[in-house]
Amino acid sequence: MRIVSTERSQVLAARIAEKLGIPLVETKFTRFPDGEMYLRCGELDDETLIVSSIVDNDMLVQTLLAIDAADRSRITLVIPYLGYSRQDRRIHSGEPISARAVARAVSTGVERVYIVNIHDPAILDFFTVPATNVTIAPAIGGYVGDLHLKNPLVLAPDEGAVAFATDVAAVGGWDCDHLEKTRLSGEEVRIAPKSIDAEGRDVVIVDDIISTGGTLATAACMLREQGATSIHAACVHGVLTSGAYTRLRAAGVSSVVSSDTYENASSFISAANAIVTAIRDNAHH
Repeated sequence: MRIVSTERSQVLAARIAEKLGIPLVETKFTRFPDGEMYLRCGELDDETLIVSSIVDNDMLVQTLLAIDAADRSRITLVIPYLGYSRQDRRIHSGEPISARAVARAVSTGVERVYIVNIHDPAILDFFTVPATNVTIAPAIGGYVGDLHLKNPLVLAPDEGAVAFATDVAAVGGWDCDHLEKTRLSGEEVRIAPKSIDAEGRDVVIVDDIISTGGTLATAACMLREQGATSIHAACVHGVLTSGAYTRLRAAGVSSVVSSDTYENASSFISAANAIVTAIRDNAHH
C-alpha cells in the first residue's frame, strides 16, 4: 500500500504514513493556463490510500483526479474534512442536497471511505461504498488534559454537540454541560451553561467545527461576566473564516486549537492516531 495526499492534507497524510509504516507518494500539483487543475502521482502500488480534506472546490477536484490517477489499484479514501456536509437536506424546492452530491461523486472508484467527525452521521448513507465516521474526541480530551487546568468544565456550544463534549470530558472525568440561550427581552439574550455554574471554573468549549466563531465569541464574553476563570476553545475542524481566530482571542478566549483535518496555524491536535486505528480495526474484521 502507498499513500497519496492532495495539496491541503500533506501534513496529516505524512503522519498517517509514518504510523502505518508505508510510503508516502510524491505528487506534483500544478494548473493549466486556463485554471484547470493537474496532478501527477509517483509510483503507485496495488493498494492506494488517498488522504484528502475537501476544504474547498479545488480540493474536491483534486480528490476526483487522485482517485482517477490511482484507478489501477484498490483505493481507500480518507476524507478528514468533508466540505459541503452542512447542506444535508433539501429545505427549498430546487436545491441540491450538496452532501449527497459530493458523497456520490467521491464514492466512484473507491472501495471504502473514512471521514473524521462528520457533521451528521446520517450523511454516511449518501456514500455508495462502506463509509466510517472516525471520532477524535479522545485526542481533544488529551489536549484538554495537557492544559493542566484545575477542575475544568467542558462545554458544548449547543445541545446538538453534547455527545461529542461528553466523549471529550470522559477522558479526564471532567464536568460537562452545554450552553443554553435564554431570551431576556426582545433584544437581550443570555448565554450560560444549562446546569453548572461557570463562576470560578476554567471553561473549555469544544465542538466539531469552528467557522466564523461569532456565537463562541459572544458566549465567551458572557462566561467572563459570569465569573469564568479562563476560557479555551478546541475543535476538530478549524475552518476559522472571516477573522474567527482574532475574534475569539479578542473576546477573551485564552487558546483556540483545532486538529490537522483542516490544516492551519491552530492545528495542534492530530487525527492520525484515530484514522490509523480505524483502518487497522477494519483490516482485522
